[in-house]
Amino acid sequence: MTRFRTIRSRIFLIFLFSMLGLLFIVSLVYYERTTDQIRDKIGVIAEKNISQTVGLFELMLKGYDTVTKSLNSNNELMKLLQSPSSNPVERVNIDRRITDILGAIFYSRTDIVGIHIVTYQDQVFSFDRSAGAAVRGYSEKEWFTALKQSTGEMIWLGVFPESLMGSGANRPVFAFGRQLFELSALKPIGIVLIETDADAIGSALTNASLGPGSSVIIQGPEGDEIIRTGPSEEEVTEIPAGWPGRLKNDEVLLREREDTLISAARISVADWTVIGITPNRDFKLELKETQQFLLSVSIVLVAAAIALATLIARSFSLPFKRLIKQMKQVELGNFKSQVRVQSYQELNVLVGSFNHMVGQMDELIERIKLASLSEKNAQLQALQSQVNPHFLFNTLDMIYWMLDERENDRLGKMILALSRLFRYSSEWKEASRVPIRRELDQLRHYLSIIEVRLGGRVQTRIEVEDRWLDIEVPKMILQPIIENAVKYGLEPVNRPGLLRIRSEEQDGNLTIIVEDNGVGMDKDTLDSLDRALNDSNATETRQEEISDAHSKRGGIGLLNVHRRLRLMFGEGYGIRLESRQDLGTTVIMTIPIPTEKEGLT
Repeated sequence: MTRFRTIRSRIFLIFLFSMLGLLFIVSLVYYERTTDQIRDKIGVIAEKNISQTVGLFELMLKGYDTVTKSLNSNNELMKLLQSPSSNPVERVNIDRRITDILGAIFYSRTDIVGIHIVTYQDQVFSFDRSAGAAVRGYSEKEWFTALKQSTGEMIWLGVFPESLMGSGANRPVFAFGRQLFELSALKPIGIVLIETDADAIGSALTNASLGPGSSVIIQGPEGDEIIRTGPSEEEVTEIPAGWPGRLKNDEVLLREREDTLISAARISVADWTVIGITPNRDFKLELKETQQFLLSVSIVLVAAAIALATLIARSFSLPFKRLIKQMKQVELGNFKSQVRVQSYQELNVLVGSFNHMVGQMDELIERIKLASLSEKNAQLQALQSQVNPHFLFNTLDMIYWMLDERENDRLGKMILALSRLFRYSSEWKEASRVPIRRELDQLRHYLSIIEVRLGGRVQTRIEVEDRWLDIEVPKMILQPIIENAVKYGLEPVNRPGLLRIRSEEQDGNLTIIVEDNGVGMDKDTLDSLDRALNDSNATETRQEEISDAHSKRGGIGLLNVHRRLRLMFGEGYGIRLESRQDLGTTVIMTIPIPTEKEGLT
């Protein structure tokens, strides 16, 4: 049970069941939709096929009608049929000419089995594919009576198992005919009977078949069945009584029953009705193929869903595993390595925040170590530079009082400022942090000595707002900057110099700007100092090399101040330089402005 409580297992199950549920719904909808489409498609096909079959029959029957009309309109044939001749030789010649005319018609089509003309003088002329003798007693046959009683229109007799004239054609025939008239007097002279191969009718009917179980029927005007194609009699589907009734030309009627689809259309030339019957089992053949297709696709999709669910669950849980592993390393005190993942945006943000947090913790620890080491070194240097400081302070104070008694105020003030400088630089009880107020006080003592030493050639302005005076900064950061400005910028010029210390607020930070109008620096020197200040990862050996290379511009003091500011406030803070040859140099020191909770009043 514990295994199924993991993120990977739950995502796998949720995704898998979601995919399977979606697959089931889509398959069900697709199957229902496909079933409806197949039935609609079959209905359209049935309607189209029955229409095409009717059109084919129309063309075929019109062709047969043209054959009979060509006989009736043959003047020579009509004259020969009415020629009374008792001469045997002449009679033979007439019969041969009539037979030749019938033969020409016979061979004009491949589906004609026989052409028979029966005159009302009991003469029979035939041309067929057999050599059998014509049947006698035809005058008593129903088909002969139907043709004789017609008024010249085509009479479609239907399909018979053998020739009506008994010509010896032992195969089903389709028979039709009409009464022949002598056109000038409109006098009936006999009938013409044409028999064609019934297979042509069957071939035309198969066009309306939709499947192996389909049946196609031709019904006469009275509903009598003329011909049927399709399954055996045991499988014959009965047509509903009275259906389809009287149809209009070009009308197609469809009827769906529980087990069959029935379509019907009218052949206007013969006044017949073509009926197509298709059982539902023929539809199920396509549905079965659809089911097999859905089953195959479902198996493939299930396998793909399992693989995809496994992949997604693994890709989602892997970043968490790496993150947990790295957290355990942090618990053991390893802050160096970081989690490397490229996953979902939210996970990337989480991992990025964790890496940033660990990086800040490592940076903070290193900064504390370096700050502690720097403070100890500064204290050691201060201790090394002290030579009995109390004795030195007392001696300087004694010299000051002696000068004061002699009213040498200028020298007394200078000795007093020097005493304050020594006292400030040697006191490390307050560690390495002091308010800006104390830095400025100490700076004023230093500037008073500088003004005396340079004979008043340097004018100083301190324009730091009172609201920033309580902000704590590293001790002894302003004096090295001022010392560089005086020594390398203002002393070499033979004109009055200006040294200005001011404050500005920029982007939520406090900048203390030290400006001089001294000799400035050339571009190469400025670029070298900028590279040295930006090389925050330089080792002590490297910094000494940089300092030696730039000692002519106070590289040591600036680098130490910059490094101490970064150790205390972070990488985003420190100093930067701006300078122009013969115009002066500007040192910009940037420190954060603490909030009220951090002690700013």
